[in-house]
Amino acid sequence: MTARILVVDDIPANVRLLEARLSAEYFNVLTASSGPEALEACMAGRVDVVLLDVMMPGMDGFEVCRRLKSDPATSHIPVVMVTALDQASDRVRGLDAGADDFLTKPVNDLQLVTRVKNLVRLKTLTDELRLRASTTRNIGIEELLARGAGAGDAKPAVLLVDERQSSSERLVRMLRDVAEVTVTTDPQAALFDAAEKPCDCVVIATGFASFDPLRLCSQLRSLDRTRFVPIMLVAGQEEESLIIRGLDLGVNDYLTRPVDAQELVARLRTQVRRKRYNDHLRASVTKTIEMAVTDGLTGLHNRRYLDSHLQTLFDRALGRQRPLSVLVTDIDRFKAVNDGFGHDGGDDVLREFADRLRKNVRGMDLACRYGGEEFVVVMPDTDFEIAARVGERIRAEIAGRPFPIGRDGKAIDVTVSIGVASMLKGRDSVADLIKRADVALYEAKSGGRNRVVAKAA
Repeated sequence: MTARILVVDDIPANVRLLEARLSAEYFNVLTASSGPEALEACMAGRVDVVLLDVMMPGMDGFEVCRRLKSDPATSHIPVVMVTALDQASDRVRGLDAGADDFLTKPVNDLQLVTRVKNLVRLKTLTDELRLRASTTRNIGIEELLARGAGAGDAKPAVLLVDERQSSSERLVRMLRDVAEVTVTTDPQAALFDAAEKPCDCVVIATGFASFDPLRLCSQLRSLDRTRFVPIMLVAGQEEESLIIRGLDLGVNDYLTRPVDAQELVARLRTQVRRKRYNDHLRASVTKTIEMAVTDGLTGLHNRRYLDSHLQTLFDRALGRQRPLSVLVTDIDRFKAVNDGFGHDGGDDVLREFADRLRKNVRGMDLACRYGGEEFVVVMPDTDFEIAARVGERIRAEIAGRPFPIGRDGKAIDVTVSIGVASMLKGRDSVADLIKRADVALYEAKSGGRNRVVAKAA
């Protein structure tokens, strides 16, 4: 696993020690000797994980971390605080500053490498989501993400898996003011609960009498519904090998018994904050994709989607030897609507037309706004005769009731002309199919409008 790790420490010997350990694992190591230098390196976009010393002159590690996490351009970079301070209050202070993890000097080599690898995996996921969302940068993605990341004030839903009642009751008391905790003693039931009921974090306590807790961790990571849910282990201090193995399997964080309440809360908040940030990124990506293929006015798919998906439907129909039909519709005298009632009135007509069209086609049919007042419906598994009847049904639905315009209750009559064409087996293409439907539409318009013309060939 290759990644760029920034080591920040004002003592050269400490830098050389961490650099040697990380280089042995084939990481690309960058170095900085002060807070400002670290901030500059992160702003340049060259860093995947920051190993940050706390005790530095001028700007200490806590302040560096706060600045990184408060800037939307760098808040996604994982930060590990590395310090000789070993009190729980020091760890909590670092986590409250936004740190993703905390290592105490002298640093255990296995813990260092496994934690860095784990954070690199998370950073890789975040980078991929940010890259996919970058098409929205022209509308201010960083500001949107900053608002989204800060909007997660609702109590997180936590699933606690612990078969020992005394242990689970103690953990619940620690979390009850900051999270909605559901407790289960059965690991298999926990897997089902996590998959069926959305949660923000799964906390798994080790020490099961007859079950390997890492089995549950592995199962959670293998399911699509729980793949990105943070997992925290609560383990005994003597279970270092289990913890390291868990981190390698995808566990996000751990605490050792006896658990400090403040540290538990701080680490939980860190995991929830990162999850909600990535959830917001995924939502942004999904929204971007929807915007790219959806007509904003009518909510139907747009021509871009039709152009890419019609060929797929055509090829599938051809391969399965199944019929495929297309309707091309055009609202009659739509320019007169815009001239008489303005573009707002025209938009009202287009929205109402789309609603009626949507109600008269099947869920499997593809209804699109082709451009202007022209719409296309692609109907898989539909032969020529049925397509013609569907076209007539749509025509009657449009002409049968006036279209409301504006807020004053005014309504106008609207009609539509429709061209119908079906796929010809063995001697057809998508372009030929659309052209025949267009020719049929032209005949319907030139023949008096408010009619359906079907071209058999």
